[in-house]
Amino acid sequence: MPFLTNFNRQDLFIGWSPALDLYQDNDKVVAILELPGMRKEDIEISLHDGTLTISGERKNSLSDGEKAERTERYVGSFRRSITLPARVDSNKVSAIYRDGILTGKLPKAEEAKARRVDVAG
Repeated sequence: MPFLTNFNRQDLFIGWSPALDLYQDNDKVVAILELPGMRKEDIEISLHDGTLTISGERKNSLSDGEKAERTERYVGSFRRSITLPARVDSNKVSAIYRDGILTGKLPKAEEAKARRVDVAG
């Protein structure tokens, strides 16, 4: 069946969107994104009104004069925005980019942390 003979994933999808996992515990929210082949200088992180936005651009790795025979890796700009499940302290947010994985740690604001309430009686 010749239907997929010259199949090119980029013909089906415009742009790309990296995989994102979001975790939380009592003290923090953690966001993990897969961004292989990117430089940390090409990644931007912002936090506004409880929404975490990560954007950037993966550039084509072809040298001058090279012609791609087949391309399956996504290149170009991306933007991921996600509403956080709790208020965070924006002054304590940190991010590490290592081995193609971006890990953002967002400490929860004190008022967002679960507290135990003792019952008087």
